[in-house]
Amino acid sequence: MDKYQTIDFLGEGSFAKVSKAKDLKTGEIVAIKKLKKKYSTWQECVDLREVKSLNKLKQNDNIIKLKEMIRTEENLYLVFEYMEKNLYELMTEKDKHPTAKRFSEQQIKYILFQTLQGMAYMHKYGFFHRDLKPENLLVNGDKIKIADFGLAREIRSIPPYTDYVSTRYYRAPECILKSTNYNSPIDIWAVGCIMAELFNFKPLFYGSSEKEVFFRIASVLGTPSNGTWPEGILLAKKCDMKFPNAAGMSLNQLVPDASQEAIDLLGEMLRWDPNKRSTASNLLQHSFFTKTPIPVRLNLNVESNFNVFGIANDVNYGLINRFGNNNEAEKNDVKTFSNLNNNRHSINKGNEFKNNNIHIGRAGNSEISYINKREEDDISKMLEDTVGFNKCI
Repeated sequence: MDKYQTIDFLGEGSFAKVSKAKDLKTGEIVAIKKLKKKYSTWQECVDLREVKSLNKLKQNDNIIKLKEMIRTEENLYLVFEYMEKNLYELMTEKDKHPTAKRFSEQQIKYILFQTLQGMAYMHKYGFFHRDLKPENLLVNGDKIKIADFGLAREIRSIPPYTDYVSTRYYRAPECILKSTNYNSPIDIWAVGCIMAELFNFKPLFYGSSEKEVFFRIASVLGTPSNGTWPEGILLAKKCDMKFPNAAGMSLNQLVPDASQEAIDLLGEMLRWDPNKRSTASNLLQHSFFTKTPIPVRLNLNVESNFNVFGIANDVNYGLINRFGNNNEAEKNDVKTFSNLNNNRHSINKGNEFKNNNIHIGRAGNSEISYINKREEDDISKMLEDTVGFNKCI
């Protein structure tokens, strides 16, 4: 580690410490993650999911680069390329800046195209991410990169998988219904959620619990049936879940600033049945990207007060629970550092540390100002009318 000079301490979690450093030979700025677990053999290091996936995907420009691994005295250091900020921070900065506008559709097109290029490559070469969200899409100038592969799995790996993956707002319905046989379509769902958030500057499926998120999904997509998602009906029965009776809503109403091509693309991703969601490679051929030219630059001018791992500079950290509810499984699963309250959400944003990898999440323990009161009442009514969900979660 003598080749690197530490510049700044970026954050610490249960499993890792992260620092900003400079390569003394080349002058390059990097991010170094020191894992707290001790590794007695090199093979243990090589077998880490994060390491295996990033080594195989290192040729793609839209996936974060693991530059090297260093093991000294049973300590493992992962050296990453340094990125300026993440996508959620960009939205936060724009929302707080008095003269900044939201993303234009051309900027959203640029972000999505680069994201889907990285995802298509990832899926083609046998991995799915399982935790895509704005915090895990890193930005450096005009480059967008997918990061945080601690939950990545091989597409051909043998189920069952854990059902508790991804941040709640971006969690696919099959995972909410505790499927253990899901695959790469959960990444497609997450990108659909991210796309809607880029337009609206708020999560499409916000909820303080999994069941609330699920009922918001139902209120938008409508209640599934044996004809639209037979596997989902079986999953719901298995965990004694009663679906709410909802007619669904038009995506045009929910994302009013989007063009029809954008709405159509969103609809290709946000489908109950994972088998009916489009693939990343097919989405790249959609008219949203082909009808008009894709911008060659992102053209962002808002300066950042954040670093690559989502930790705000000059703030006081308070240890809080990310979910803000009484579900003991969720409360014990992830802890976060609260570091931000902003006008857009009145919601805490923190750094989630899990599975020897830095995950960046948002706490949901406070009131969110943009939720429509009538919508809240409708959701509450659906929750009251639906029984048995606690057996599922």
